[in-house]
Amino acid sequence: MKTFVSRQGLVWPRMAAAWAGLALCMVASGAEAQANRPAAAPANRPAANAAPAGGAQTFLIGTFNDWRALTTGKDKQKMCYALSEPKERLPKALKRDPGYLFISTRAADGARNEVAFKLGFAAKNGQDGTLTIGTATFALIASGESAFLKNPAQEAQLIEQMKRAQNISIKVASARGNETTDRYSMNGFARAIEAVAKECP
Repeated sequence: MKTFVSRQGLVWPRMAAAWAGLALCMVASGAEAQANRPAAAPANRPAANAAPAGGAQTFLIGTFNDWRALTTGKDKQKMCYALSEPKERLPKALKRDPGYLFISTRAADGARNEVAFKLGFAAKNGQDGTLTIGTATFALIASGESAFLKNPAQEAQLIEQMKRAQNISIKVASARGNETTDRYSMNGFARAIEAVAKECP
C-alpha cells in the first residue's frame, strides 16, 4: 500500500473513494483502530467505497467547485482537510499516479492548515521544488512521494494568497530526472478551507 508521510512523520494509508471522479482520499493511520461516525454537520455523509483498514470512514463535509472538504476520525484522532486534484499535469505523456494538494488540520499532533502535496511519483533526492502563485514563489521540500513548504512559517501566508488566487503550480523533479509541473485550480478553495475550520475549530 502506498503511503503519504506528513511533516510530523505520520503515515497516511491510501483509501478508495468515488466522489465525482475523485480517485482516492488520504486518511490518517492514527484513526485506523477506530470506527468513525458522521460529524454533526448535516451535510456530512460517508464517501462512497471509503473503507480503509481498521474500519475508519471518511465523510464529505462539502464540495466547492474544484475543492472538497472532508473529515475522518473522531476526538483526538479527528482530521479535517481540503483536497483538490491538479487540473493540468506536464509533461502530459509522463505516466504517474494521481496527484493531490490538501490542507490538513489534525488534533492528534496540533497541526493546523498544513500544506501538503501527494506527487504521484518519487521525487529526486536532494533537489527542492517550487510553488508559484501569481508573482510569488515558495520553496518546496520533497520526501518520497510527498512535498511540503520548505519553510512551514510561510503556510499561513500561502493560505491567504490561495484564497484570492485563480491557480497555483508546483514544479518538482522526479527520481528519474523528469521535470514535472502540476497546476491546481483555486476555484472553491476559500469556501472549502472555511468548512474545514468549522468542522475542526
